[in-house]
Amino acid sequence: MEEKHRAGFVNIVGNPNVGKSTLMNDLVGERVSIITSKAQTTRHRIMGIVNTPEYQIVFSDTPGVLAPKYKLQESMLNFSEGALTDADILLYVTDVVEDPTKNADFLAKVAKEKIPVLLVINKIDLVKDQKQLEDIVIKWESLLPNAEIFPTSAKEHFNVKGVMERIVQLLPESAPYFGKDALTDKPARFFVTEIIREKILLNYDKEVPYSTEVIVEKFDESTDSIHIMTVIYVERDSQKGIIIGKGGSMLKKVGTEARKDIEKFFGKRVYLEMFVKVEPNWRNRENKLKAFGYIE
Repeated sequence: MEEKHRAGFVNIVGNPNVGKSTLMNDLVGERVSIITSKAQTTRHRIMGIVNTPEYQIVFSDTPGVLAPKYKLQESMLNFSEGALTDADILLYVTDVVEDPTKNADFLAKVAKEKIPVLLVINKIDLVKDQKQLEDIVIKWESLLPNAEIFPTSAKEHFNVKGVMERIVQLLPESAPYFGKDALTDKPARFFVTEIIREKILLNYDKEVPYSTEVIVEKFDESTDSIHIMTVIYVERDSQKGIIIGKGGSMLKKVGTEARKDIEKFFGKRVYLEMFVKVEPNWRNRENKLKAFGYIE
């Protein structure tokens, strides 16, 4: 008897900075989610799709769960809570240093889930000994009694294969949801903005990276090159000065780093233009959040 095709949605949730994006990129095998050491790197739900002839897994990386301070974070929390309602399998990611009781409300919702929950305890490369790991596992078993627990190190690729094998076993029978050549549901220009945002997060301190949004105004692709024009929005004039830097030095640095990664991502030459504009208080303005894709 021929095996039926399997397909399903696997949503990755958890608190900021536990390694959700690193894990997703390892599972998908492509650099779909941007990874930096700063919290709130992921602002949207980002899908990464894994295809084989037998199955299709649609992974969804969500923003870290946190109590919202402004409208942008409210919409990020909505993305994370929405991930609980439309998954076939839930991947709850924590790590060995996190306080398990953080965001207890969200955890309580996960505990009530009827779908399979895989609890990934990430960063076990930081554990001192087996006893410490056993204590962490026992603590989590009491918090999420229905979850299957997978001690993992996404950074060291430890036990990610085990997580993947279990996901495949749990997939429901279904036709594929996307074309078999699809890697993500996001358009090409989305990854341009994510790569530039990553470079901003890596090159600037304090509030500046969180006050920026990147928009692609022009994306002209030919057979061997792409001409891209982008605008970096900030909330204040002082932030504009910081982004540009003395004599344009910082903007040039960010542009060079981003262009190299964009060329790697698309496999062709890239001409990248970047401009900086001030858009006061955009994180709290509904019309701007709609324009930037945070509110439907």
